[in-house]
Amino acid sequence: MVYETSYGTGHKPFSPDQNRGMWEKPTDYIFACFGLALKLDLFSASYWFFFDMGIFGMLPYFVYMVIYLVPILVIHSFMGQFSSSGFISAFRLSPFFKGMGYVSGFLTLSMLIYYSIFAAVPLLFLINSFRPTMPWSCEGMKSWYNQSSDISTICNVTDGKETLDTDYGEGNSSYYTKILEVPSVLYFQSHFENMEYFHIDESKSGFDLSWHFVGYFVLVWGIIALIFYKFSETAKFGKLNRFMVLGTLGLLIVCLVRFLFLPGAIKGLLRFATPHEQDIMGMGSTFIMVLYAFGAGWGSVITLSSFNKFHTNIMSYSWIISFGQIFIYILFGMATFMLDHYFEGLYSFINVLFLIYYFILRLPYAEVKAASYDTHVMSHWMLFLSSASAMASMEWANMWTFIYYTMLLMASLTVMITQIFTVLQSLFDEFEQLRGRKQEVTFGLIGGLAFCSFLFCTNVSSFSLNHPYRNFKFVPIHQDGILFFSVLSLDAIFSHSVLHLLLLLVVLWIYGRERFQRDIEFMLGQPFASWKVFILRFISPFILIVTLLAGLSVAFFEHSYSSVVVLVLAVFLLGLPLLSIPGYGLYYLYQSSGTFCERFRRTCRPTDWYPVDMADRQRYEESVGNTEMTHQLFEVTEEVN
Repeated sequence: MVYETSYGTGHKPFSPDQNRGMWEKPTDYIFACFGLALKLDLFSASYWFFFDMGIFGMLPYFVYMVIYLVPILVIHSFMGQFSSSGFISAFRLSPFFKGMGYVSGFLTLSMLIYYSIFAAVPLLFLINSFRPTMPWSCEGMKSWYNQSSDISTICNVTDGKETLDTDYGEGNSSYYTKILEVPSVLYFQSHFENMEYFHIDESKSGFDLSWHFVGYFVLVWGIIALIFYKFSETAKFGKLNRFMVLGTLGLLIVCLVRFLFLPGAIKGLLRFATPHEQDIMGMGSTFIMVLYAFGAGWGSVITLSSFNKFHTNIMSYSWIISFGQIFIYILFGMATFMLDHYFEGLYSFINVLFLIYYFILRLPYAEVKAASYDTHVMSHWMLFLSSASAMASMEWANMWTFIYYTMLLMASLTVMITQIFTVLQSLFDEFEQLRGRKQEVTFGLIGGLAFCSFLFCTNVSSFSLNHPYRNFKFVPIHQDGILFFSVLSLDAIFSHSVLHLLLLLVVLWIYGRERFQRDIEFMLGQPFASWKVFILRFISPFILIVTLLAGLSVAFFEHSYSSVVVLVLAVFLLGLPLLSIPGYGLYYLYQSSGTFCERFRRTCRPTDWYPVDMADRQRYEESVGNTEMTHQLFEVTEEVN
């Protein structure tokens, strides 16, 4: 191994940030990683991929966990904890690939631009829950809803129009269908004047900015700015994050207990817990959960682990994190199934009413005999929109609405502040000149993200919250996708898979498995098993390639329902940033000296790769061979001169 310093490559040596701080408690790192699993667009956009399958559909998660989730979590944690650096500077391990860190930062910022909608929607319902009569209740919607419209709701099931379709097969039977809207969904849509239902070509709809949501967005970003003003220090931030994660899960469990008393909730829970043929058909799609374990920008775990003490047992922590994240997925899956079957119970009951009202009171006997009736409740974006109407039917509805949407708001804020924290610290680690202006950089970044996020206060973005993937007619409606958001969110599957493949190449092939195992053993005092290395080198890449191809197929499916504008956004926000990896590598080659082969070898070698603490650094130099290190540094100096 040839040890390089930055002097040998013509760059300024790495200077660690001595004021970056550490976690107050070792478990703060665990809770910060738990918070990454609260990224709620995963639950909404990916419902069709695994939440419609129940808990048995998630079983492959445990296989993925052994094959590559836990080992790759260890690699991420190793890079951050060993170097005490964020996801950019940690690639001193192999500077040619430092562009991976910049890609991670760009992906994180891209997510933060649109993710504020996931905090603004809970804020909408939370604030309006203080009204004596909530606007989306059956009584409250009379004050704003046009009762003369042809749209039926679960509050006025006998109004509106039904559709008669005839099957000209054997029996010549007729089918009546009636679509029932959920008041809370209509209330959300009422904030946009040009919202059109089931409208696929968004170019025909006017561009409408909702000033109500501009206000909610400003409030969300104001809360985030206040958090970073009060809790910018690492120890304080970790403590706040710990309480927010625990508070979110505590409120979620309280809500789950209350949901048990909703009509149809027990049936939904039983469906979630029992095997079904759908579970087998879609088991492979749980890779979405696995990839999102590392955060929206892929490199969050690297930065979060950099605040650990040098000897923190990241191997056992990685197992705890993996089990904790699947526990969170299961809790939200339970909530989704209980709410979903509540609405299924509604339209089952309504079907009976219509059989009596339409077929006995309004239709001739012969037509009743040949016809059947089917009603579907349009339960859009279950966790965020439709759930408000479910809680409006409860006793103490205002209180339960407040508790539930406080939980969703805390979950969204936890994700946003954690991602912003990792980006900021990674920038401060990499760019020494920014460390003296931390406050200006922090609030400048928050202000820039807030300004860019106002795009999602328009009817274009709100349309994406309600637009169905599928043909709505004759298809039972379980969950609507977030068309535009899910495109960007699910396109990240491809980016994350590419970054994971490159990480395995960098750590286990370029840096080398022996050096990686040596560094792990030096840091933790225990070896990293060779069988795990074998899996990571030869089995995990195969699974990641399959995941990459699956991500491409999902992206093609999503983009078939989106506009060209969304495709261009996906290319610019998720595709083109990957080019910065070879781009930065070539720039680093240009800055070095010697022939092309010499430059390439030098830029792939670890540069300034050692523990930041001086005592640990001295022990590390002794461990790898201080004499060899000094000799190599002398050779590099002579070569430069």
